[in-house]
Amino acid sequence: MRIEDWFLTEEERNNRSTKLHPWSTGNDVRPLIHGASYFAELRSCLEQLGEDDLLLFADWRGDPDERLTPDGPTVGEAVAAAARRGAIVRGLIWRSHLDLLRFSAAENRHLGEEIEGSGGQALLDTRTKPGGAHHQKFVILRHDRDASRDVAFVGGIDLCHSRRDDAEHLGDPQSCPMPDVYGPRPPWHDVQVAIHGPAVAEVEAVFCERWEDPAPETRDPLRRLRDHFTKLDDAPPLPKPGPPPPVAGRHTVQLLRTYPARRGGYPFAPHGERSIARAYRKVLARARSIVYLEDQYLWSTEVIEPFAEALEREPGLRMIVVVPRHPDQDGWLAGPASLIGRADALTRLRAAGGDRVGIYDLENHQGTPVYVHAKVCVVDDVWASIGSDNVNLRSWTYDSELSCAVLDEQEDPRPPHGALRFARDLRLTLMAEHLDLPDGERDELCDPAAAFEAFERSASRLEEWHRGGRAGPRPAGRLRPHPAPTLSRLQKVMAMPLYRFAVDPDGRPPALRRTGRF
Repeated sequence: MRIEDWFLTEEERNNRSTKLHPWSTGNDVRPLIHGASYFAELRSCLEQLGEDDLLLFADWRGDPDERLTPDGPTVGEAVAAAARRGAIVRGLIWRSHLDLLRFSAAENRHLGEEIEGSGGQALLDTRTKPGGAHHQKFVILRHDRDASRDVAFVGGIDLCHSRRDDAEHLGDPQSCPMPDVYGPRPPWHDVQVAIHGPAVAEVEAVFCERWEDPAPETRDPLRRLRDHFTKLDDAPPLPKPGPPPPVAGRHTVQLLRTYPARRGGYPFAPHGERSIARAYRKVLARARSIVYLEDQYLWSTEVIEPFAEALEREPGLRMIVVVPRHPDQDGWLAGPASLIGRADALTRLRAAGGDRVGIYDLENHQGTPVYVHAKVCVVDDVWASIGSDNVNLRSWTYDSELSCAVLDEQEDPRPPHGALRFARDLRLTLMAEHLDLPDGERDELCDPAAAFEAFERSASRLEEWHRGGRAGPRPAGRLRPHPAPTLSRLQKVMAMPLYRFAVDPDGRPPALRRTGRF
């Protein structure tokens, strides 16, 4: 297997202005499944930062009072303590839309102010398209005296409320507002990765490019004045990046991104960057046996098309999709707008793959739906991606996103052969949790056909139990068949403009939009 068969080459990334290398070898990448696992490890790493060490982070939402472990510290306390010990702290936080719309403008500002008060610097960053978001979620810790301890965390988990859940999926005691169907403590499924090795320097380059963008953080004069008085507009130069950390393992990492074609352009992506979309299209053209996808949204027929084409091309290809049962918005207009794209996408997938497509959602053992916030894809147990990007036009073209794709140098010895260890282990770990499968039985899922059938059987048993009034013991597993969204003609007519222009906008340059390319 050649790396360039699965990863984008520099030419295929189509962005010669970036500092990023095509890929980085010699890394160790560990999945951190669930926010509780991630936050506990992040706490430990933050507590070890000292004088002249470096802490960089980018976040979509940050809640300074979110506890990293049940007894604390909070996010704000942990970051402030590192700054007081002499660590250099810099943060890029999306300014966000209004809290009235279930966003996080106040929380993000409070986190920025707490960091500034402790001696660090934070920017409330709106340097994206109107209505767009900085959706990247990553943390970098570099050590002045021991680069072997350097680590970068990349994925879908924000430093905020609702994320600190674990395998039991009883929810974070500190929760964000969600539709009532998710209960007072919404169960939350999410994934991050911890990266050690040379790729840490690549994640640092992503941060540096955004930090050094000369465009103003906001063009709103009142916001700029407020930022000035609260010291949220100062962007002192970053320390000169040190050499990449030493080799740490056998994983090859490619960082994939989305940046929109912004008015005026980014210095590091003058025409935007759509390497996430390009990577998906490349690997799906190679897919032969299985595509395993966990995604928050799964919208847009344009984005779904390469998945559908793969299913039509390969009669032996199976696709398993895990999504939330209900959207995170439940208003009379926002709810239908969230479902329009998914309804069309699922119709296209089922038309392409028929009974080779399985679409599921999750519930915990108490019967409460689990909100699937993960953004994970595994193709043929070879290529794996974990990031901030969802399968929709917004994530592939409009918001800023960051994803970590991984190839393992080690072939998996378990049949069927041809798989790589990281990708297969990631898929088996996620699937075993959803099936309530003991560790000793995970290897039974190596075969894609067996895995597909195991999901189908488990979901059918649980669905029958629900239909039978929950009589008798609850079957093992957390999977339920995902129902096709149903919308009236009036709902579609009313919600379509909101869907097209706000929920799932297209951020490509006009020429690409006209030709359907990315």
